Amino acid sequence: MNNIRSLRKEKHISQTRLSTELEVSQETISAYENGKHYPSAKSLIKLRDLFGVSIDYILGLTDQRYPALQRSDLAEDEQLLLHTYRKMDSPGKQRLRGYLDAIQTSR
Repeated sequence: MNNIRSLRKEKHISQTRLSTELEVSQETISAYENGKHYPSAKSLIKLRDLFGVSIDYILGLTDQRYPALQRSDLAEDEQLLLHTYRKMDSPGKQRLRGYLDAIQTSR
């Protein structure tokens, strides 16, 4: 089973809105979510970008939302953010995640 429905609900996106984003019908989104059809490569790329997770996760091929990163995959500012995050206490990390979720939701 794929993870499209759960990702869509996490982002509070309706099937209709997602269908507009992917340029397909609402019925097609329903078929994706019910495993009756698979998204096209173009739709998978859009889903990946919209939800910020790996295509393998979208398709239910892995439980890992994000592909494994190598340090060389990160820009210097991303490395600094990660280093700073790792030094934060648990409440600080929770606040930061909440802030980032709010930014993503407002897009």
